[in-house]
Amino acid sequence: MRAHVHAGPPDRLDRVLAQAFPDLSRARVQDLIKTGRATLDGRPAGNASAKVPDGARLALTIPPPLPATPRGEDIPLDIVFEDADLVVIDKPPGLVVHPAAGHETGTLVNALIAHCGESLSGIGGVRRPGIVHRLDKDTSGLLVVAKTDAAHKALAAQFADHGRTGPLEREYVALVWGVPSRPHGTVEAPIGRSPANREKMAVVPLAKGREAITHWQVEETYDGPDGAPAASRVRCALETGRTHQIRVHMAHIGHPLLGDALYGAGFKTKATRLSQEAREALAALGRQALHAEVLGFAHPRTGEEIRFERPPPADMARLVAALEGA
Repeated sequence: MRAHVHAGPPDRLDRVLAQAFPDLSRARVQDLIKTGRATLDGRPAGNASAKVPDGARLALTIPPPLPATPRGEDIPLDIVFEDADLVVIDKPPGLVVHPAAGHETGTLVNALIAHCGESLSGIGGVRRPGIVHRLDKDTSGLLVVAKTDAAHKALAAQFADHGRTGPLEREYVALVWGVPSRPHGTVEAPIGRSPANREKMAVVPLAKGREAITHWQVEETYDGPDGAPAASRVRCALETGRTHQIRVHMAHIGHPLLGDALYGAGFKTKATRLSQEAREALAALGRQALHAEVLGFAHPRTGEEIRFERPPPADMARLVAALEGA
């Protein structure tokens, strides 16, 4: 049980408790109030909006976390960093982050539940990992996951801020068709659900989408066997984090990702401009050529700025080598 004496002007019960116990999210506090686990001057307080007067005595009972849902599965993970608060992994391509229809098992969440076990203190009262950002199933790279409610709350705030006032850093390496006309640039174009295909995202008017900003820089260009420019390696830094953001934005400026069947379908014939080795490597890749290479953030408990970097996996590295040898 946690106790607190309110000192100050009258305020909502859920707001007072959330401020008194900052390791708990306000949603978690509201759930505890709703289930009768909060008292005001010794009496049950079942209304989150109840006014708490100055000098009132509050108590909050936090039950032990419920067993993990879904169940843990013994799936190998490439752990880059782990402590009591969080775990950073290098996600392989093909691994779905969160269970959903069609992917109820075999996900990163299943793997983390098995890996972390009792070290998960409970996100929202359930012993499960706290997902604060995601990577597409076929995108590889760095991902941070919270192990505690407090870490989840702090990391979620950093990702919501998109690094505008803090040290959050997210950089991706992408292989794209063609060569942009400039060495670097910024795509600032709202993203929302495509009106023509509900399975796709698209650049849409701001009234129908959400702000999306991607900064990009060409790092290397690759010529085909005929000496004409065929593809580029581009570094993308996210200022926002929308679904499929890099894939949508690069396609929007005419340079979709190699291997992206959803947003680069019209560029399939451009594979004929690649060397035989590069065509084979692209076919073997079987996914969009996108890797989350850099991830930096403030540690949710210590405030220390930490940064991780991992090169692309073997399938993408093979494609780069083939493009370089064209």
